[in-house]
Amino acid sequence: MPEMTLRQIEVIRAVMMTGTISGAAQMLNVSAPGISRLVKHTEDSLGIRLFERKAGLFVPSVEASAVFDQVREVYKGVANLQSAVGALQKGEDVRLAFGAAPSIAQFIAARVLKRVRRRYADLFIDLNILKIEETVDYLLLERGEFVVMSSAVENASIENEQIAEGRLVVILPEGHALADRAEISVRDLTDQPLIGVDPADPYGALLAQPFRDAGLPVNHAMRGRFAQTVVSLVRHGLGVAVIDEFSVAEVYMPGLVRRPLREEVTVKSFVVRKKGRVLSGFAENAISHFRRELGRAVAQGPEFRRSE
Repeated sequence: MPEMTLRQIEVIRAVMMTGTISGAAQMLNVSAPGISRLVKHTEDSLGIRLFERKAGLFVPSVEASAVFDQVREVYKGVANLQSAVGALQKGEDVRLAFGAAPSIAQFIAARVLKRVRRRYADLFIDLNILKIEETVDYLLLERGEFVVMSSAVENASIENEQIAEGRLVVILPEGHALADRAEISVRDLTDQPLIGVDPADPYGALLAQPFRDAGLPVNHAMRGRFAQTVVSLVRHGLGVAVIDEFSVAEVYMPGLVRRPLREEVTVKSFVVRKKGRVLSGFAENAISHFRRELGRAVAQGPEFRRSE
């Protein structure tokens, strides 16, 4: 049995809507003879008269009314499909859920989401700030697609992918006696009120590493749980801190001075996900921007990096 092609359906609909061959040709931006030939060929191949010719107009025939009903349904489906594709391209009625460590969420995540928003104007975004011990449940329960962490997550059901590598820096309040130095050693901080994170915490252990490597005790005058708390305390003149450079990757930070740490300690960033999970295009897009923004933070300039 002969079948109608999408092109035939398109032409039949155009004639049905305009009532003339010339009108259908104009609507489809093709020649009128081509439309006339295709209509005749369709009627001949189907053995059905689709149109009555009345006073120069093409009127759908009574016997083909069921065909035209289906043509309308086909085009309604095409319109719905186009609408759905358009909504997906803009991010309508879909969501991106992911997590980030506090140090990365503070500045880097905001830059990433600004770029994601430019691409997907209506995408709903759910950003969760997570400690490393919260990450496994978040991913295995599929509350989000991925997490960006400052350390790898050790779990058989989790996979880690390194996406950036930076280092630790020293932050001081403006006007501090050490602020004129090009770089600062942990030995310069032994008589300073030190602000940090509990060394029992994986992130806190990273911040304490250069002191331990130098054989120095880690004597905190104050502690905060998150990097942004440490930054705020230093900015208000309550002490100094060693912190990862991603946590202070902002161009303007009034009240704060950043200097390279003489002792080089690597800070790695990872994308962490449930093993075997296929990520959405939105998630892949966000991860690509995380790579870019973390890389930019590492290469920001002399205030952040050791002078060569």
